[in-house]
Amino acid sequence: MTSDVIKRRLAAILSTDVVGYSRLMGDDEEGTFDMLRQCRQTIDGCIAEKGGRIVATGGDSVLAEFPSAVEAVRCALAMQEGIAACNIDLPEERCMRFRIGINLGDVMVSGDDILGDGVNIAARLEQIAEPDSIYISGTVYDQVCNKLDLAYSDLGAQSVKNIDQPVRTYRISPVDAAPAPASPADAPVSESTGSAKPTIAVLPFDNMSKDEEQEYFVDGMTEDIITELSRYHDLFVIARNSTFTYKGKAVDVTEVGRELGVRYIIEGSVRKSGSRVRITVQLIDASDGHHLWAERYDRELEDVFAVQDEITQVIVANLPRRVEAAYLEESKRKPTENMAAYDYILRAKDHHHKRTQEDNIKAIEMAQKAIELDPGYSQAHAWHACSLGQALGAGYIEEEKVLGQIVEAAKSLEANQQDDAECHRILTELNLHFYADFDKARFHQDRAHALNPNDPRIVSQRGEMLVWLGEAAEAVGWIEKAMLLDPSEAEKRVKHLGKAHYVAQRYQEAIDAFKRCPRLGHVEHAYLAACFAALSNSAEAEKETAHVLESNPNFTIEAALERSPYALDSDREHQRETMLKAGLPA
Repeated sequence: MTSDVIKRRLAAILSTDVVGYSRLMGDDEEGTFDMLRQCRQTIDGCIAEKGGRIVATGGDSVLAEFPSAVEAVRCALAMQEGIAACNIDLPEERCMRFRIGINLGDVMVSGDDILGDGVNIAARLEQIAEPDSIYISGTVYDQVCNKLDLAYSDLGAQSVKNIDQPVRTYRISPVDAAPAPASPADAPVSESTGSAKPTIAVLPFDNMSKDEEQEYFVDGMTEDIITELSRYHDLFVIARNSTFTYKGKAVDVTEVGRELGVRYIIEGSVRKSGSRVRITVQLIDASDGHHLWAERYDRELEDVFAVQDEITQVIVANLPRRVEAAYLEESKRKPTENMAAYDYILRAKDHHHKRTQEDNIKAIEMAQKAIELDPGYSQAHAWHACSLGQALGAGYIEEEKVLGQIVEAAKSLEANQQDDAECHRILTELNLHFYADFDKARFHQDRAHALNPNDPRIVSQRGEMLVWLGEAAEAVGWIEKAMLLDPSEAEKRVKHLGKAHYVAQRYQEAIDAFKRCPRLGHVEHAYLAACFAALSNSAEAEKETAHVLESNPNFTIEAALERSPYALDSDREHQRETMLKAGLPA
């Protein structure tokens, strides 16, 4: 049918974003917002003047389409000139620096959206561009080199993520332009200046293969880790341009820490041998050179980019919590009157994860103190709500006493939350388990996953949510991915895996999953009883039912269903019928 034909057109695509935006927001949210608004007025005006169209915006980023490569380049030059004017009266550390990538290519058209490699290449060029600079692809250069009198620097063919062929790349600037000033994102961010969050630098991984052809893989690994770690709002991650100055050099990590103003250093190496690759990574405390964590990964090198992505995901899933654990230990040594809001939240999370009634009380107290110090701190409202929810779920506080507090905490979180993955993760839980608002739960989970797709808690939550939304078969893959990303939590998540198989009516797979749990509670025994009953194994079903009633004599199917936010009546009835068949009390 003609309506199914994909529409295409040739377009010049401009992609831009702010360098060090998270740092600027962390230092001064309102000032950064006002500055971004001024810059956006300049950017939007330039795009309109040069005949372009804004396709998408995302906080600090803009994607625009032009019918002419020449006009796209002229727009980029005007943008950088206008942004420089906005920065002129600002101190260096508050200046807003943009980087720009431009590509000319074939794009697919879907309504007002444009898709395809033509767009992706522009975005990748922007990601590797230096602050205040403009990078163009070879296709753009071919169109403008004889039409615009500019300084063109040939950067050679650049290998960029998820693009099969290297991209011919040029840096452009006006002929008389002075060298771009260093980006404030590259400047040291010292914890002694009052920043409460851990600072971290990823040094270029060493190529142990001595094969120059593997440099792209090694450098790509480093860049991907920097990019993915930058998604975590609780970390200040030093930009690639600063850390790559150490490439190929023997370094003293304590000296690097002082030079970059960071507390933590990530080092690594890559060794290729035949069809296998070995990647090592270590997290080091730069204050004393102490190794906090190290891991080694061995993989078959059948698909080089798949291997790169897989290992990047695993490393990034583990590093933030290792940094957080080290920072927590330091925080515990501080007198409470000298603690920042972030310290209180670290302690709140630590107590929350221990799950005892005493720790739950302390978690709520720590979150409240963080809110008192910083009423607009979204993470504080998030963990306050989460800890109150834990109190209700565990029966630590009577429902009539805590439910109103949870509602108020959730309202405060909604009012104060920034576009933060952790906040969206907790809002997913609140909307799913307390309000049964499935649309809102899905919205917040989608946003959490988009912001931080390698956080194993968010990946696992995606699977857990899909179980309740009637998509249990799809949920299995998400939970298994979370277990691969974070093997240390696999035992806990295998319970969710068992539940997903059970709701999907894959009873033997569910039994196998639950049997992998080192410690089963009465809830898991109830699911096992239902699985055996569904398989007509009455003897095993009776054993599991006995386990349930021995550990919880007050168990009823109706009470269990009240705690099960199924979106589909058929899933609720499936649980009721299989548990009744197992002999569990209605």
